[in-house]
Amino acid sequence: MKKQMPPRVLLHVWLRLLLLQCSWNFKQLQGGGWFYAMAPVLRRLYGQKEMQQIAREHLGYFNTHPYLAPAVVGAAIRLEIERSQGRAPSVTMKDFKEMVAAPYAAVGDALFWGGLRPLSASIALLLAAKGLVVAPLVFLIIFNALPLWFRIYGFLNGYEQGLQSITFLQRHKLPDLAIRTKETAIVLLGGLAAFLVCELFNYQHTPLWSGLLLLPLILGCGYLARRGFSTLLIVFLVSSLTIIGCYFAEDVVVWLP
Repeated sequence: MKKQMPPRVLLHVWLRLLLLQCSWNFKQLQGGGWFYAMAPVLRRLYGQKEMQQIAREHLGYFNTHPYLAPAVVGAAIRLEIERSQGRAPSVTMKDFKEMVAAPYAAVGDALFWGGLRPLSASIALLLAAKGLVVAPLVFLIIFNALPLWFRIYGFLNGYEQGLQSITFLQRHKLPDLAIRTKETAIVLLGGLAAFLVCELFNYQHTPLWSGLLLLPLILGCGYLARRGFSTLLIVFLVSSLTIIGCYFAEDVVVWLP
């Protein structure tokens, strides 16, 4: 029968995980934060002499996405409970941390930094373009709601499943979710750009069909992207040309009816 950790200890660990990167350094990265989070569990499971040996295993290198780190820590708690009961885990703590840290980091970066953050910003910018003052609040709610769910569910799932929780990414199809999130953000940004262009043309009493003049520029950007040109460079150039074009728009389109 599984030994259960008191809820207050689990809550203590989960709250400490919010400070995971406070002791970040170039040698251990998140290793200090990992040990700080695990300390309440280790103190409860081991005596003073055992604690010194166990601490060395937890003070090593560790680095993953902070929003998915609770899933790793939850599973580590289950492994430590099994070891304290005399059941040798099928994998060492060091190997387990190395095994899951990189995949969780890659998926977390793609989902949260590369997908959810631009998506939240796109929605907030659309609201801001309409003059809604709640736009910043909407951004904070959207960008923090999903990570909070992953922090809570991932931690509890890791604690209950132990090593079986490594299927967390596959079961929830997080790589696919990251791709869909990025695609949605791109669509929203395109809609925002179209809305701002329409607003600019209406303000200057310019026919909306004149926006088709930008079609060659759009196709050219797509061609450059497929040829391997830097996306950031393309965005910079397009943004610069757009700003210059808007500044001189009244002089450029005076011939339009």
